[in-house]
Amino acid sequence: MNLTHTNNALTFLLTLSFALLGVSFTLGANPNTLSATFSFYKLDTLLSVNTLGLLTGTAMIALAATTLAAHLKLIKPVPALILALVVSIVPLLTLLASNRWMAQLGGFPIIGSGQGIIKYFAVIPLYLFLFYKNKLTDKQHVLLNFIPVAMVLLWIGGMKFYEFEAKAIVSLVETSPFMSWLYTVFSVQGASNVIGGFDVLFAVLLGAGILINNKKLIIVSGLACLSVFLMTQTFLITANGAFSSSTVLERLGQFVIKDLWYVGNLVVIATLMLSKPAK
Repeated sequence: MNLTHTNNALTFLLTLSFALLGVSFTLGANPNTLSATFSFYKLDTLLSVNTLGLLTGTAMIALAATTLAAHLKLIKPVPALILALVVSIVPLLTLLASNRWMAQLGGFPIIGSGQGIIKYFAVIPLYLFLFYKNKLTDKQHVLLNFIPVAMVLLWIGGMKFYEFEAKAIVSLVETSPFMSWLYTVFSVQGASNVIGGFDVLFAVLLGAGILINNKKLIIVSGLACLSVFLMTQTFLITANGAFSSSTVLERLGQFVIKDLWYVGNLVVIATLMLSKPAK
């Protein structure tokens, strides 16, 4: 994929995801997430959850609009980058809050409601590549885009080895035409271990491929990682409660749509690494 195609793909993924998230928040989706996020800043006592949803949704819709406008060179990219920083950093800072962690299971790296929050680490590297590619070296862009991929696969993949997470994904796996077969071969925990092992293994292999600049390893492991994020998109169709007639996306839908950012991270890695001479 050449640079123009990559930029077009990233713009599409970012515009689509933030437009959908923005509309859903504006229409009142996922109030618990809003309360958990803004309680960290003590704003939940000053503003109603509906107002917080409207502000959050408006910011995301504005980010989608400025991303597209900057890509089309109708405006400078600065507003898009600033909005991306705000939209990402506001939830990411709440990882410091106690309500994000499951202390009874050891705290770090066991994370509770922060599973969806850590996905915001994927956003800033995409904007830096899309609008400020020449400010960093290719190696730096690859590293910045690999870190969030590794983080989410190792973190959430590692959680699959715990009983609470194995039980939590049953409703997703058993309704998936691509994954439901796992429960005919393995137990609930066994199936979760397979999924988690897949995530962790190929995250590590992708890192190794990047480190030694091995194209074959990057392609195989990259496609495996890509399959994880594309698979979650099918949950929008197969799982109950992803869509809502009144808010477009509900809690599960918002959680899943963020994986489009990781598709973007992998596209950046492939664009930069596969154009280099292999070892």
